Amino acid sequence: MQPLRAWPAAARARIAGVLTDIDDTLTTEGVVGEEVVRALQSLADAGLHVIPITGRPVGWSEPFARAWPVDAIVAENGAVALTHRSPAEPLRKLYMQDAPLRAANFARMQQVARRIVREVPGATISRDSGGRETDIAIDHGEFAHLPQEAIDRVVALMRAEGMNATVSSIHVNGWYGGHNKLAGARWVVRELLGRELDAELDRWVYVGDSTNDVLMFEHFPHGIGVANIRRFEQQLAFKPRYVTEGERGAGFAEVARAILDAR
Repeated sequence: MQPLRAWPAAARARIAGVLTDIDDTLTTEGVVGEEVVRALQSLADAGLHVIPITGRPVGWSEPFARAWPVDAIVAENGAVALTHRSPAEPLRKLYMQDAPLRAANFARMQQVARRIVREVPGATISRDSGGRETDIAIDHGEFAHLPQEAIDRVVALMRAEGMNATVSSIHVNGWYGGHNKLAGARWVVRELLGRELDAELDRWVYVGDSTNDVLMFEHFPHGIGVANIRRFEQQLAFKPRYVTEGERGAGFAEVARAILDAR
């Protein structure tokens, strides 16, 4: 991982869009600070597309999708997008799965969640689960703290039940379906912007902080980790090319400045 200052100005000048994680990337101690809001606004004012992609639930994401100057928020690891054409318009929800499939998967996932809570000591459903429609989340670092052995057991149980499973800085997320952060990014860029993400990867940035960002770091030549990603460095199968000096929201603001300074 190279320091962000090694990112060539010529590459920064071509950036057209920013994809970013939310928790511990935009947030600091659970809060999106004024510095980050200003950074998001500055990117939007400069004509860049900004799309957060998160494991958080769609219900949790709704107020941020209304308030932030972003094209959309993709929630639940790529399953659902929230967007609106103007602040005065209601939010639109776009889903990757149809309603019957979502309902069937939801019922299956609740059974898996109950099994995990029953079989893994200390495992608890995340407090934001009331807003989830297409996945389940086990808290390991937000309000509860699970040792690595327990986190590994949760992941193993999800996968044994046929689910996809990823670990963020705060939750273990599990779901049924082929979506993930990368698939969600491709889908929302095509649906909202009419563009093919893979055809212009050198014009997009992905910013993240955790092991559930590995697929994005593998795929994006301009993959950037905020400095707190170093605590997961040994667990990253693919590392971001660059890393910021600042942690969390300060690191994201650093990325925004680097892009805007090159324009």
